[in-house]
Amino acid sequence: MDKETKSDHELVLVLQGGGSLGAYECGAFKTLTKHNIQFDVIVGTSIGAVNASVITGSKEDDAAMNLENFWLGLAENMTSVIPEFERAYFSTAYASIWGNPRVALPIYGIPNPWLFSLNQPFLYDNTPLKETLTEFIDFKKLNRKHPRVILTSVDIMEGNAVSFDSEKVRIDVDHIMASAGYPFYGISWTRKDGRYLWDGSLLSNTPLREAIDASPILDKDVYLVSLFPRRQESLPKNMTESWHRARDIMHSDKTEHNVKMSKVISRYVDIIKKMHDLLQKAELDKKSMEEMEKLESEYRKLASKRGAIIQNIVRIERKENTHFLLEDADFSLSKIKHLIEEGKRDAEYVLKQTQ
Repeated sequence: MDKETKSDHELVLVLQGGGSLGAYECGAFKTLTKHNIQFDVIVGTSIGAVNASVITGSKEDDAAMNLENFWLGLAENMTSVIPEFERAYFSTAYASIWGNPRVALPIYGIPNPWLFSLNQPFLYDNTPLKETLTEFIDFKKLNRKHPRVILTSVDIMEGNAVSFDSEKVRIDVDHIMASAGYPFYGISWTRKDGRYLWDGSLLSNTPLREAIDASPILDKDVYLVSLFPRRQESLPKNMTESWHRARDIMHSDKTEHNVKMSKVISRYVDIIKKMHDLLQKAELDKKSMEEMEKLESEYRKLASKRGAIIQNIVRIERKENTHFLLEDADFSLSKIKHLIEEGKRDAEYVLKQTQ
């Protein structure tokens, strides 16, 4: 499905956070690109912010290939020969001790004596990821006005959401890092513009609201890649499965309210417009005309800043066969390749269903 850019409409891609599960987003994007779906806005948080930046600032003409090369470069080969179930545990343990030379390394060197580092505010230095990003991102290209990229983070001190919009600021590598410092895995924060910033997923792992606020008058078709299943068929069997399920619920897509509210607000604005037009045609007395003039500026402000409808939302959702708590820390090569293929397959299936 190929959509042209229109002045009153835009196509939006929303990318969630989820550590190594971001490779699934890579696969989904490859399929979307194959179908010639071109986005006006790409918004992401955490690893979704990283993916959004690698896509929009691709040093290669083929952004999907650039993203796949980025992910294959992050993968580690040490544990890929281990059977799948055991591999997940070994890969996570390996990363917790040795880090990942392309993503983050222990602050005290290798191996990481993490048991003795808990008096520190973070365990890993993410400078390697900053260096990796500069290999794949052309920041001049990233800051072109189209496609627009929006990254989200959180101000640690204030607890407020902080967004970086390529139409309003020149995004650099520190803006990306500020959107991807996940404290629960010991990743360091980023100091940017006098603020200390953490991962945007702490407030919302599905930053659709930011896309609406960025251009609230433009109707939208949205493609959303969901990394954490909202529904699970079975109850947890043990404590780690309980934690896993709770984590999935906290990070799953919760945008239905945003979609409903966009339609409600648009309907209200439309009603106000009809009332305004009727009053313009009516014969009002002097006092009523004066009141009308006072309200005119407020009406213009409302009509020009609100009213977008999310016309359609396409969800590409990752499924799970097993429930492993630290699956988003498995960077083994076989797992990364599996996630990419899974994302490609699921996106293909969803597109066929929506045609």
